Amino acid sequence: MAKVAITETVLRDAHQSLLATRMKTEDMIPVLDKMDKVGYHSLECWGGATFDASLRFLLEDPWDRLRNIRKIVKNTKLQMLLRGQNLLGYKHYADDVVEYFVKKSIANGIDIIRIFDALNDIRNIETALKACKKEKGHAQAAVCYTISPVHDLDYFVKIAKDLVDMGADSICIKDMAGLLLPYPAYELVKALKENISIPIQLHTHYTSGVASMTYLKAIEAGVDVIDCAISPLAMGTSQPPTEPLVATLKNTPYDTDYDLNLLSDIADYFKVVRDKFVENKLLDIKVLSVDVNILKYQVPGGMLSNLVSQLKEAKKEDKYEEVLREIPRVRADFGYPPLVTPTSQIVGTQAVLNVISGERYKIVPKESKALVKGEYGKTPAPIPKEIQDLILKGEKPITCRPADLLEPELEKIKQQMSAYMEQEEDVLSYALFPQVAENYFKHRQAKKYGIDSNLVDFENKTHPI
Repeated sequence: MAKVAITETVLRDAHQSLLATRMKTEDMIPVLDKMDKVGYHSLECWGGATFDASLRFLLEDPWDRLRNIRKIVKNTKLQMLLRGQNLLGYKHYADDVVEYFVKKSIANGIDIIRIFDALNDIRNIETALKACKKEKGHAQAAVCYTISPVHDLDYFVKIAKDLVDMGADSICIKDMAGLLLPYPAYELVKALKENISIPIQLHTHYTSGVASMTYLKAIEAGVDVIDCAISPLAMGTSQPPTEPLVATLKNTPYDTDYDLNLLSDIADYFKVVRDKFVENKLLDIKVLSVDVNILKYQVPGGMLSNLVSQLKEAKKEDKYEEVLREIPRVRADFGYPPLVTPTSQIVGTQAVLNVISGERYKIVPKESKALVKGEYGKTPAPIPKEIQDLILKGEKPITCRPADLLEPELEKIKQQMSAYMEQEEDVLSYALFPQVAENYFKHRQAKKYGIDSNLVDFENKTHPI
């Protein structure tokens, strides 16, 4: 038995889950000093969707955000989430871009990088993991949790052991849909503890209503670190709240030793921030409720709302139940991928098309074809030959690591965006989101020359820069 540590997610996953990733750096800065005094295992403050949202919606430089947080947070490790070979974008990037991104993330203040792949294809994790180790960062490799006939204890233990062999410093069980129930969590943590010797962290979402109970059972099984969010931005589609877990563990062998009065001050600060988002309607009350359908259909909340809007658009809302029955069939056809970005969107859209077209795989989007072809990596179970034949129509599937087919691209990208370059990191912002970054760079230039960037039509380039 040992003390349990907590990673605080309010600066990244909590506001990504509840506030559409719209929290600005200025909302974070005033409370960082207090957060640094808690003794958290780490502050998750970067990565995921925050990079894109900073550039696209907040017109903030994500690299500046990281540097500003690091200036204040002197004692606590800073953590980020990275989608393996996808980095923070939505496609595979060449190895030279991945290596440079990891190098610059650590140089600007990141201590721990949590690296995952949507398919649990560890070949898509390797480049980022090795780059992190080379830069003396802590490489936390994540195993995406899901439920299917192939996802049993042996499967998860094998992936974790392979990641340890690859050099992972710790393992995270990443339950992005809130599917992990308390007793299965106990069994999973216990099995991992019996087979690997590096620390184990558990990440889940409160969406299905069981997450705090899941944490308690995982703690009893020996989990080392859990992800929580300070209470004003906890629960719903976010993480379990920090303070109740700290209070529950007080005076037990798992005691975190965190000061509840200090946590209460931090919560008071974030109540004010949250209320601002309630006023401007960026916090939708629906994301705070428990959605038991997640356990019933094993489908993440965001995916369910996506399906509803797709069916509304097609004026086929009456087909909702039929689509929900089709999702597990498509998922089986596609090799049982965990349902997380981008596989959740691919499987969900294909199920909708199968139902509304009246014929399975009559319409196949390019993303479905790419998944079946192996462009995202190796699926947990083999894709049945008849599905491959039906969708690929004679094209050969890819069996290598997808990034092996990509030429180095960093130098080419540097040349493309050299006119905007103000710092070395700009090339990475552009590599991940070319149009979004270009808009941001133009905004930055306008500001520099004292031009009100609100008056600038960046899309049509009607401005004097």
